[in-house]
Amino acid sequence: MSSNESLANLLKEERRFTPPAELAAAANVTAAAYAEAKEDRLAFWAKQARRLSWATEPTETLDWSNPPFAKWFADGEINVAYNCVDRHVEAGHGDRVAIHFEGEPGDSRAITYAELKDQVSQAANALTELGVVKGDRVAVYMPMIPEAAVAMLACARIGAAHSVVFGGFSAEAVASRVQDADAKLIITADGGYRRGKPTALKPAIDEAVLSCPTVEHVLVVRRTGQETAWTEGRDVWWEEITGRQSTEHAPQPHNAEHPLFILYTSGTTGKPKGILHTTGGYLTQAAYTHHAVFDLKPETDVYWCTADIGWVTGHSYIVYGPLANGATQVMYEGTPDTPHQGRFWEIIQKYGVTLLYTAPTAIRTFMKWGDDIPAKFDLSSLRILGSVGEPINPEAWIWYREHIGAGKTPIVDTWWQTETGAMMISPLPGVTATKPGSAQTPLPGISATVVDDEAHEVPNGGGGYLVLTEPWPSMLRTIWGDDQRYIDTYWSRFEGRYFAGDGAKKDDDGDLWLLGRVDDVMLVSGHNISTTEVESALVSHPKVAEAAVVGATDATTGQAIAAFVILRGTAHDSDELVGELRNHVAKVLGPIAKPKMIKIVSELPKTRSGKIMRRLLRDIAEGREVGDTTTLADSSVMDVIQSQLPAGE
Repeated sequence: MSSNESLANLLKEERRFTPPAELAAAANVTAAAYAEAKEDRLAFWAKQARRLSWATEPTETLDWSNPPFAKWFADGEINVAYNCVDRHVEAGHGDRVAIHFEGEPGDSRAITYAELKDQVSQAANALTELGVVKGDRVAVYMPMIPEAAVAMLACARIGAAHSVVFGGFSAEAVASRVQDADAKLIITADGGYRRGKPTALKPAIDEAVLSCPTVEHVLVVRRTGQETAWTEGRDVWWEEITGRQSTEHAPQPHNAEHPLFILYTSGTTGKPKGILHTTGGYLTQAAYTHHAVFDLKPETDVYWCTADIGWVTGHSYIVYGPLANGATQVMYEGTPDTPHQGRFWEIIQKYGVTLLYTAPTAIRTFMKWGDDIPAKFDLSSLRILGSVGEPINPEAWIWYREHIGAGKTPIVDTWWQTETGAMMISPLPGVTATKPGSAQTPLPGISATVVDDEAHEVPNGGGGYLVLTEPWPSMLRTIWGDDQRYIDTYWSRFEGRYFAGDGAKKDDDGDLWLLGRVDDVMLVSGHNISTTEVESALVSHPKVAEAAVVGATDATTGQAIAAFVILRGTAHDSDELVGELRNHVAKVLGPIAKPKMIKIVSELPKTRSGKIMRRLLRDIAEGREVGDTTTLADSSVMDVIQSQLPAGE
């Protein structure tokens, strides 16, 4: 962003939705929490820490004597697995279902908290038998099955840090992460089900281990029953070793700053960037935000987060936050269109899901498939809808509310990152009058603002860079093995403030709108324009389901706006439609934002976590050979897009 130009505030949103009176009256967290946190932020977080069961209660809340290296609750001791499992059983909730597992082929099982406690204890005993001790690192490469959560909790129980690697990554990607963490053990499965067929996982591990001398054992869950190569002495079947273990395991207390997990961020070049999270502060904020933002009533709610455990959303809002709160949740193994495009809605109907947390890319895909599909299912159990992963376009937000939430459920649009560990900016469902597309305000106890290039806070109506101005409990503690890189990456741009790498604007009310990564801001004829805003303008056209926008180098304007658009089911490509879309953007945002190029395509390049890989679209828009496609969910998408473009482009 040029130093004299803040991000143009192009998109105007006038619609407001107040919380349902009944929900507001019984909300877990009310407006009073903002005032309480503002009055004494550290006392507020100390109070949230007391929602957990500590082996040694902390007397110290924050040690910020050596910034940017925070310590939270540093003299406290706690066991995360005890908090997620045992204490609910001890409180008399052992018969409550913790996980309703739904396999892609249609198999299902319900695991109660008592059963989960037994499984986690057996897995902890098995890890101990395999020589894993407190302080070791364990890599996890699993499909979305309950054993993935059990594996993570077993590691947490014995104090071994886990490094979950998404089950779609290549052997090379696995190896680099295992090497960086010096992992001693890998937990994997023979395979998982995806798009109607078994997908092998173990071959990638067999290949990765060839270059990972620290790995002593590979623990393998039998999920698909497919033929699996075996290395005697190294490979161990999960069922065989856990099945013979005692269901008793005494959870040991760990210091609040003991490492809980390392999670490598995607999209990095060169050496992987291992984000380190520790124990007490992380669990405090993950549990509190899940309780607050989803208004969780554990006795009656059925919660479903559709993420994968390979991403931070799966760590914080499938495993640790919900289980710490004693939630009943759904875990689904497969894809939303297997065996049909109504699978998600069928699952919601089957389990009576009340709280749904999914990604904007999924919501836009459902829009593309058509309104008639969710209409066939009973979604009346839903009471709160959540969005995570990237900014949500106002029109996708409205569609979500109308077609999934029957026009009445509050939507909580949450902003946070792998690095922040837990939600940071979000509406509260019983408090906030929501605006489609806005994450709105920092949660109680969180301090965030928007600054310009010179680190000055921008006024309402201005745009710039999102920064966090005070430490928070679930913050990353460092980059694994590289403190200097941690300082350089997150704390050097604006001194004393955490820079998230995201652009944002404040509207006239001071509410926050996320604009995507600052790399996705285009400089067109001296104006900074956010790709997110142009995408939102395109998606607000009735014939458009999804759009991805990039800035392509242009001799005249510096950058020209190039858009790749997926149409809704009934619309067809034509020169007239392209002209209509260009004029529509000009009308919504102003002539400066009119795309120079619009290409109608059938698919967009996305990672398996649902993020659009704009870098690859920029390659196409600028006529270059397409770069590395290994992190795409489906690398053939790029061939399809190129085949749909006119010759010579």
